[in-house]
Amino acid sequence: MASYCFLRYANTPGSGNRLPHPSKGNVSVSPEVNGKARGRAALYCESMQFSVPPRGVEIVLVLLVLAAAAYDIRTRRIPNWLTASGVLVGLVLNTFLYPVLPGLLFALKGMAVGLGVYVVLYAMRAMGAGDAKLMAAVGTMAGWQDWFGIFIVTAVVGGVMAVIFALSRRRLKTTFWNVGFILTELKSGRAPYLKKEELDVRHPKSVGLPHAAVIAVGTLVFLGLTAFGA
Repeated sequence: MASYCFLRYANTPGSGNRLPHPSKGNVSVSPEVNGKARGRAALYCESMQFSVPPRGVEIVLVLLVLAAAAYDIRTRRIPNWLTASGVLVGLVLNTFLYPVLPGLLFALKGMAVGLGVYVVLYAMRAMGAGDAKLMAAVGTMAGWQDWFGIFIVTAVVGGVMAVIFALSRRRLKTTFWNVGFILTELKSGRAPYLKKEELDVRHPKSVGLPHAAVIAVGTLVFLGLTAFGA
């Protein structure tokens, strides 16, 4: 589908020392794609526009995820003041760096997507409330498009780290069985934690990695990949 994507960069001028419009450009889809497929192709093309955030945003984003990872590793909690500060700083930075209204909408869309996806995971007891609030802060800073990139990389990194963790605990077979069980339950429309307590992140029997640490590694890898490809 990516071969059908064309990008026309926006020429919206900045104001003073502000950057151009935060959207990467206007997506155009090849005329070969028609009907409902055209709408899906446009959404796919737009969501795949990844870029390195402005230097100030990038620095604050790295500090945020590293601080959250440190707290999560030490206490298995992510403080509300940290995630709330991340959201506030993301709103202020993007409103300052870009023309005010586009910058604010850019940040709000990122927050809504990040929080929306993780609220679903929270409802399924797959993630904690702190993880959802952290990803909302990440989305506020990075915008919804780069948030999806961070989300994808975090999922891959999390899978690799989970295998390493399972090997160190001699739980590899159990881990793979749990993955199969989760997929089966989801396919049947049931929440996996209802039948297996250890799949509930809030239960004492739950065994897993501090997710903020996984988010931190995923964010750093994403920023590195986008900087390398820029």
